[in-house]
Amino acid sequence: MKNNLYGALNINKSPGFTSHDVVQKVRNLLRIKKVGHTGTLDPAASGVLPLCLGKATRMSQYLLEADKEYHLAAKLGETTDTQDAKGKLLETKDYTNISPQAIKEALKQFTGEIEQIPPMYSACKHNGRRLYELAREGKWVKREPRKVTIYNLTLESIELPFVNLIATCSKGTYMRTLCADLGEVLGCGAHLHKLIRTRC
Repeated sequence: MKNNLYGALNINKSPGFTSHDVVQKVRNLLRIKKVGHTGTLDPAASGVLPLCLGKATRMSQYLLEADKEYHLAAKLGETTDTQDAKGKLLETKDYTNISPQAIKEALKQFTGEIEQIPPMYSACKHNGRRLYELAREGKWVKREPRKVTIYNLTLESIELPFVNLIATCSKGTYMRTLCADLGEVLGCGAHLHKLIRTRC
């Protein structure tokens, strides 16, 4: 019997699941073939993952363009190959001399239209292949910077080594890269420690 169910679901994704895992789970639970998400959320991240069901999947192309809001924590002093806490530790540096004022000044560089280089562990493509596939094979390729917009970047608190932020941004903005770039500006390195998407 054909399932004519359609509409949208606002899923609160738990850490440890890929966006595709959630799509597959909903397909099985609702016994419906056409289910699509509206923008990948990293496996380690949690929060808002809107899904479109049935004929409502036509809306996905519009929702993909939507702005996003994140609550995130950057951990200073540690650089990883994936730019997040799941990756291999590459370097540690002292962060204890970083002042709150230095952090506030550094954050000013990341508001408005900025350029980001997509991380190797991402779904972006290079010659038809996902970057994360190449990264898992130990291959590193040159990526061109892309323009993204961070509309608002609020410093919520500083609890060294953690810097807690709220970011509202355009599609395609990588919070992992934001943390890594912040660490580079501060001179101590950093990676994304925690990420929650609160709005899409």
